[in-house]
Amino acid sequence: MWEELLKAFSLSYLPSMFKFILGPLGGYAAGVHVVTAMVSTFAGMMTIEVVMVYSGNGSRERVMNRLFPARRRFSERSRRLAMIWRKYGLAGVALLTPLVLTPIGGALVAVSFGGPRQKILLYMTVSAAVWAVVLNAAVYFFGQQLPDIQKWLLGLIG
Repeated sequence: MWEELLKAFSLSYLPSMFKFILGPLGGYAAGVHVVTAMVSTFAGMMTIEVVMVYSGNGSRERVMNRLFPARRRFSERSRRLAMIWRKYGLAGVALLTPLVLTPIGGALVAVSFGGPRQKILLYMTVSAAVWAVVLNAAVYFFGQQLPDIQKWLLGLIG
């Protein structure tokens, strides 16, 4: 049991904090149970969401300055994010976070545009739960068709 939890923590929970799809892929590669991978993928995204939402604007500014040191005020990317925010609101950002924006990016966008903390966390929780189930089910179901993903991921680690 402890072995499976350590595998899930290191190969599903931690990677899903930074890129959501790495959680299901890591869980599949490690051979953990699909439900364990779902829970650890969900927990990884939500951990970083809570940290980013409650860390405040100072922390957000440090991350933004580190990721985009010489950024222009209005870049093509920032305009695209503003368009997504205006068109779809917080629900759209939460829906796209696991697929496109990454957990850190989604939280930064939601906080930057002034979404209320409780609402951000509620929408991100729903989005993370749905996408954790969908992506883990897809990876575990179609895992045999993926080209040697187990060898590739384990080769990165070991």
